[in-house]
Amino acid sequence: MDRGTDRGTDRGTGTGAPPGRAAGDAVAAAGRIPLAVVVVDREGLVSHWSRGARRLFGADRGEAVGRPAVDLLPVSGALPEDDESVPFGAYAVYDGLGPGLESSLDGRLSYPAAGRARLTAASSDRIDVLWWAYPLVGPGPERLLVLAADAGALGREGVGAGAAVERIVPGFALHTDFPGAEELARRLPEILPSMSVGESARIVAQVLELGYPVLEFSQNDRVPVTPDWGVPRRAERRARQERAAAAAATGEPAPQDAEDEREDLEFVAVRERLEFLNEVSGRIGTSLDLSRTIVEVSRAVVPRFTDVAGTYLREQVVAGEGFPEGVPDTTTMWHRVALEHTDEPGRWDDVVPVGEAMPFPAQTPFFQCMTSGEPVLVPRISEQMGHMIAAQFEKRDIRPLITGRSMLVVPLKARHVVLGFMILLRHPERVEFNDMDRVTGAELAARAGLVLDNARMYTYQESVAETLQDSMLPHIAPRMSGCDIATRYLPGTLLGRVGGDWFDSVKLPGSRTALVVGDVMGHGLNSAAMMGQLRTAVQTMAALDLPPEQLLRNLDDLAQRLGEHYLATCLYAVYDPIASELLIANAGHIPPVVVRAEDGRSDLLDLPTGAPIGVGGVPFESVRVRVAPGDRLVMCTDGLVEVRGEDIGVGLATLCESAAHPAASMDDACDTIIRALNTRGGRKDDVALLMARLNGIDPEDVAQWRIGHDRLEVRRARAAVREQLHEWQLNSLAGTTELLVSELVTNAVRHSHSRPIELRLVRGDTLLCEVSDDDHTLPTLLSVGPLDEAGRGMRVVSTLAREWGTSRTGAGKTVWFELTLPRR
Repeated sequence: MDRGTDRGTDRGTGTGAPPGRAAGDAVAAAGRIPLAVVVVDREGLVSHWSRGARRLFGADRGEAVGRPAVDLLPVSGALPEDDESVPFGAYAVYDGLGPGLESSLDGRLSYPAAGRARLTAASSDRIDVLWWAYPLVGPGPERLLVLAADAGALGREGVGAGAAVERIVPGFALHTDFPGAEELARRLPEILPSMSVGESARIVAQVLELGYPVLEFSQNDRVPVTPDWGVPRRAERRARQERAAAAAATGEPAPQDAEDEREDLEFVAVRERLEFLNEVSGRIGTSLDLSRTIVEVSRAVVPRFTDVAGTYLREQVVAGEGFPEGVPDTTTMWHRVALEHTDEPGRWDDVVPVGEAMPFPAQTPFFQCMTSGEPVLVPRISEQMGHMIAAQFEKRDIRPLITGRSMLVVPLKARHVVLGFMILLRHPERVEFNDMDRVTGAELAARAGLVLDNARMYTYQESVAETLQDSMLPHIAPRMSGCDIATRYLPGTLLGRVGGDWFDSVKLPGSRTALVVGDVMGHGLNSAAMMGQLRTAVQTMAALDLPPEQLLRNLDDLAQRLGEHYLATCLYAVYDPIASELLIANAGHIPPVVVRAEDGRSDLLDLPTGAPIGVGGVPFESVRVRVAPGDRLVMCTDGLVEVRGEDIGVGLATLCESAAHPAASMDDACDTIIRALNTRGGRKDDVALLMARLNGIDPEDVAQWRIGHDRLEVRRARAAVREQLHEWQLNSLAGTTELLVSELVTNAVRHSHSRPIELRLVRGDTLLCEVSDDDHTLPTLLSVGPLDEAGRGMRVVSTLAREWGTSRTGAGKTVWFELTLPRR
């Protein structure tokens, strides 16, 4: 906005015209004048410098933007406004806009200020300058709007340098028509970032209606506030002082004009409203916690503005859920989330307890407020209205608490959606709410609504992120066959709880367990979605009992099909507790740590690194590692050990050292690692940590036999199983186990070829039975009719076993089932 049409008022000009008309007409005749517009950010740097500012102050936009405002605006050396030794109209011998602007630039003034000074132009002429400084409150980067105009230009256009010029405000005038509103609305987006023409038109209309020249800025809305007009004008103060001095000389009482008194009262009232709103703005929204924000909003208005404040929010807002936009109705449930008052303690608690939910009938002021989105003022609650309001509280009589009080109901809304409302009540002996209170309450509610909506959206997004993360990260059982497992997941930032890091464990045939840790490169939902697809693929391929190197090969092919921009690292290990060994393959991941139970030594495993998943065309290799019962395997993502500006070797060394530290439990061991590595500054990445204590399975808990292809071998298999269960004191499982072994061995004898059939029993957390042969055809469940003779065996297994399954092996297949051990 480089040019604007100004119009002002001056009561008491002596022209005989109605108050405000003479000055208004005079300024209207002046037409359009150059206006300098400067925006200062919270660091004191210029963020906007208009063409008018270049003409007035002599600096180009490129020279000005980004420089300290105090270096560009002449703010020192001006005559103090209260120096009565200099007659009005005189100026200091030094240039400068004065201490008022200097205080505004330094942030010492939180209300609008104005002043007048003379500047030295390039031609050595002095320019008569009027300036205004408007603080910009809210979360945006801008802090101050400075406007300045050449007052001499007004005189050259036919306006004198008298009191009328002092009453000019740039673009806004109190209680006067303003023909330049459309021009202002069109120009406003040029100086205010991220503002559309429609928004600026709405702002101008509101400001002109109220007559206030100050705007509040926020990320989501812009509404007019009720500021101070600035310091009293010097001419008026001197005239009043002269009248008072003349009266004192004659011994008469000092005269007090009704107009002066009314202006003083208006000044005080507006100033108090501005201070109150600024104070409230500073007290609410200190966090994004919804509960805390609700309490802050309620306590901010009691007792200064009201004696009782009840806050109601929509049910979905309290629950942190989304809800359809639209006008609430009589079925909408409203939760009473806060109640602050100055009455004696406990007086309101039983009648209107916090936490109660209720709808509101259509005839109540509350329903009118929440459906219209406008404040509702009730100067005094009559007995009839008190009875109507109390009718919805069933057996509780609320009338003694509300009858005779002044009530103001203000909507809490944001983005044109009513989130809730506040019921404000004043004691009967206190002055009633008036129209100015209605405006103040509406603005208070507008600010509170934005703060609550930000907290609501944050709570909702947090809930969505946690739900998404919980759905993607597995809930791993703390105990698998032959090993104990503990995990930790730490998001990289509080605002981004969804990332690409994951861990998993998959149950495999033969009492084996697959242990997986992976990390999709990048952050956010895209990485999380990629992670979910890869994790599902790993689970599926692990269930097929693929060797680690083949599983990573298939995962790499899948990643390339999903998109060329996705890369991930992955560490895949298969633990065999019977053979006491690990089979591990690595795809670009940091190596795991093995802590030896024998001597407490911890080492990084030396593995072929491999390329990340998604590179394509790179072979992977598996390494077999011998382990002993009690050894611990530690697998993590690089977010735990890598810190910006530090060699990753330092983090790996710390990982080895902390992993070897003795701990009372697996959870304690994980916490020790996290404390050792997470306290270092600079971590921004997600962290996934998986630790497995490799307990092994005692050879005494394993029994296995080789069976020939003769059908008579089925009887020998049943006898061997019965005898072993008796030795293990599991006689109660003998009958079921013999039946199921008989079915599996019979099928193996029928379908196998030349290799001997293997039967194995494993006693662990469950009783595991495995039958392996050299036939590659996997058995399946079949629909069996009443007269069918085949296909019933696997249905019997499915019915009686706790779990069962099949998997292919290098030599053929394995069919297994599990039975629950009896309680001891």
